[in-house]
Amino acid sequence: MATLEDKILGDKLHNYCSSSEGSDNEGSGDEAKGNQGAVEEAKGLPEASKWEGTSTNTGPKGVIEDWRKFKQLENEKRQENERETIELAKKLTMTVRTALDEERERAALEDPELAELLNDDFLLTYQKQRMQELMHQANLKKKFGQIAFLRTGQEFLDSIDKEDKTVTIIVHVYEDHVEPCRILNECLKKLSKIYETVKFGAIIASTAGVSKKFKSDGVPALLVYKSGNLIGNFVRLTDDLGERFEVEDVQNFLVEHGLLEDKSLTPALVKSSAADESDDSD
Repeated sequence: MATLEDKILGDKLHNYCSSSEGSDNEGSGDEAKGNQGAVEEAKGLPEASKWEGTSTNTGPKGVIEDWRKFKQLENEKRQENERETIELAKKLTMTVRTALDEERERAALEDPELAELLNDDFLLTYQKQRMQELMHQANLKKKFGQIAFLRTGQEFLDSIDKEDKTVTIIVHVYEDHVEPCRILNECLKKLSKIYETVKFGAIIASTAGVSKKFKSDGVPALLVYKSGNLIGNFVRLTDDLGERFEVEDVQNFLVEHGLLEDKSLTPALVKSSAADESDDSD
């Protein structure tokens, strides 16, 4: 077991005899001097660089030095852990890639059709083809692209009852002298260009045969129909949109109520396919 003298001498004990041993052994004064010289020589040896967690200097400088060495060891340990983590991540990544390659090779030998499905290029081509088919089907739907101003109550009824059951119909009940009604008509004109398969209409409140109170307090109003049924009824929209609003406000309002499609959720693959079709048509 190391003693205090061992720490002082840095564990270098060769050619050293302790003073306690000298009292029990026979020897001359020359031997005692030799021992003392060995001690002095041992004390002159360089101090060991490895820190053992203790210090012979218990003053402020010793404490600071101990703390610096501790932080250095702690930092080296943290860096070593980070290196091990990075190496492990690289190893796992290489393992995953190798496993996928092996699966593809095995599939190529056992089932060539399955190997083709595992090919990224094939999957991307298939997805684009399928999206184009769906978009073609959507293009076959009836398109409007403008707002229809209904002149009579009968036109209002016919626009709903005689329309295809799959078409969503949005009718604005308005008055010419009300400013928010004028703004909403302009917004609906723009939305009709964005949602071409949605049928937008507008009718003056007095023409629709509504009550006088509705004409004064209920406009602007939006009525939404599908399959001949009223699925949305929004009276005095200024309570929700305010007196001044933009087309985006109306769009978001209808999207939030599930009456219009959220265009921001359209997949990038669909957008690119639509762009490709547009370029081909040009």
